[in-house]
Amino acid sequence: MTEFMSVLAIMAAILVGAISPGPSFLLVARISLSQSRGHGLASALGMGVGGMFLATLAVVGLQAIFMQVEWLYMGFKLGGGAYLVYLGVRLWRGAREPLTAGNMTQMRGGLFRTFLLALGTQLSNPKTVIFYSSVFAALLPARPSLAVIMILPFILFLIEGGWYSAVALAFSTARPRAVYLSFKAWIDRTAGAVMAALGLRLIFGGGKI
Repeated sequence: MTEFMSVLAIMAAILVGAISPGPSFLLVARISLSQSRGHGLASALGMGVGGMFLATLAVVGLQAIFMQVEWLYMGFKLGGGAYLVYLGVRLWRGAREPLTAGNMTQMRGGLFRTFLLALGTQLSNPKTVIFYSSVFAALLPARPSLAVIMILPFILFLIEGGWYSAVALAFSTARPRAVYLSFKAWIDRTAGAVMAALGLRLIFGGGKI
């Protein structure tokens, strides 16, 4: 397989992984529904930057470090799981709080806070970098060129950021937002429960990579 075909295969595999529903999808969808299109796109940017950072770690071989130093992986795993549980609890507790005009607009600093929240969510799951590493190991040539190694993180940024931008644009339109406002308590509690469950699964799902 040529390097060009390898990169195309990696792009397809990462896109499938990004599309799979998870805490990142839940967060971007809810932000887009409950706040504004700008906030949704800010969260998509956070996901893209997080994906680029994790891809860089995967390229430099963090998976090998995790395999050699299991306590480090466990630390990332427990910390990431606890963060997802925290987000889930926040969603559940705020389910019955009404959305006011103030929090539906782009308040100063709000977009940056949304970006940081999305970035933290993307970085909270160490299994993402394991997934990236596995895809790279399976599909890259044994000795990839420096150009391919350098471009992979940017490819991950485009895929993750592009997918979640599409999610943000879809969920920030009038009809999905009207449905969300009608069923806000149920939707927020469901999203909070799922996110907390994902965090607990990450914490208690076994210590092996």
